[in-house]
Amino acid sequence: MNSITLYAVSCAFFLVFLLSVRQDRRQFRNAVLLGITLVCLLLALFSTLTHVPEPVAEWLLALTLLVPVAGCLLLSAFLIANGTTMIRKEGRRPGNLLSLLAGLAIASTFVLLAVLLGGTSATGQRAGAALLMVGGYISFIFLSFLGYAFLYGRIAVRGNVDYIVVLGSGLIDGHRVPPLLASRLDRALQIHRAQIERGGPAPTLLTSGGQGPDEKLPEAHAMAAWLRDQGVSEEHIHTEPHSRTTTENLANSHAIMDTCTPDYRCVVVTNNFHAFRAAMTARTLQLDAQVLGSPTARYFWPSATIREFIAIFWTHRVLNLTVCLFLATTATILV
Repeated sequence: MNSITLYAVSCAFFLVFLLSVRQDRRQFRNAVLLGITLVCLLLALFSTLTHVPEPVAEWLLALTLLVPVAGCLLLSAFLIANGTTMIRKEGRRPGNLLSLLAGLAIASTFVLLAVLLGGTSATGQRAGAALLMVGGYISFIFLSFLGYAFLYGRIAVRGNVDYIVVLGSGLIDGHRVPPLLASRLDRALQIHRAQIERGGPAPTLLTSGGQGPDEKLPEAHAMAAWLRDQGVSEEHIHTEPHSRTTTENLANSHAIMDTCTPDYRCVVVTNNFHAFRAAMTARTLQLDAQVLGSPTARYFWPSATIREFIAIFWTHRVLNLTVCLFLATTATILV
C-alpha cells in the first residue's frame, strides 16, 4: 500500500470509531478501533520515508525503532520503582504487586527475546517470534485500552440527573472512609452542588457498597455519614448496603432507581482508573448511565490500571486467547 491509501484507511477507521462512540461510548471495540486507526496512521507515516533521501530515511527509521524500545525499557524501570512505592505505602497484598511484576515481566521479555532471536537455534527463533507476536498483540490491546480510557475519562455531565451513584471500595479500621473513597464522594458532591447551583433539582446521592468481613458497617452507610458531615440533607441520600462487587453495585442500584423513579437519568462515580470498566459493566447490565472518574493518587494509578486491564482482557478471554494462539502458531510457521 502507498501512503495515500494508508492515510485513507486510517481516515476510514477513524470514521468508524466516531460512529461507534456515538452509538455507545461504553464499548471496548471503541478502544480497538482507535488503536487500529493510530496503527494505520503510523504505517502511513512510515511509507512516506520512501520519499525522502536515503540517509535521512535510514536515520528516521532507526530513530523510530529505537524510541519504542527505549520507551519500553523506561516504562519497565518506572513500573519497578512504582511497585516498590506501592509496597512501602500500601503493603504486600497481591494487587499492590502488579506494577512491580509488570515491570519485571517487560524487562525479562526483552532479555528473553534477545537470547531467542539472536541465537542460532531454529526452535529458539520460532519461540522468540511467537513471543514477539503475542507480546505485540497484548501491548496493542493495552495501549488501545489506555488511550480510550483516557478519552472516556474526559466525559462531562450534560443536563440534569436524578441520581448520582457512588461505588464503594474498602473502609479504614472497618468504619472510616479512606482517601480513595473520599475522592469518589467528593466528585459526586461536586456534581450534586453544581446541579443545584444552576437551578436544577437536587439529585439523590445513592451510595452503594456492602459490608466486608473485616468491616463494622456497610460501606454505603459510612459513605452516607461522610456526605452528611459535608452538609448534605438526609432526604438527598439513599443507601444500597448489600453489594460486594461492581456488578452488584450497578445491578442493585439499577433496581432501586427503576423502582423509585421510572425513566430516571443518572451518572455513576468511581475512581478514574475504574471508570471505563465500570461503564462496560453498566452497558452489560443495560444500565443507561455514563461513568465518571475521580482523581487517584499517582503512585496508586499504575497498579490499579494494570488490574483493570487484566480484568477486561480476561472478560474477553476466549477471543484474546484465540488470537494469541493464532499469532503464535503463525509466527512459528513463518520463521
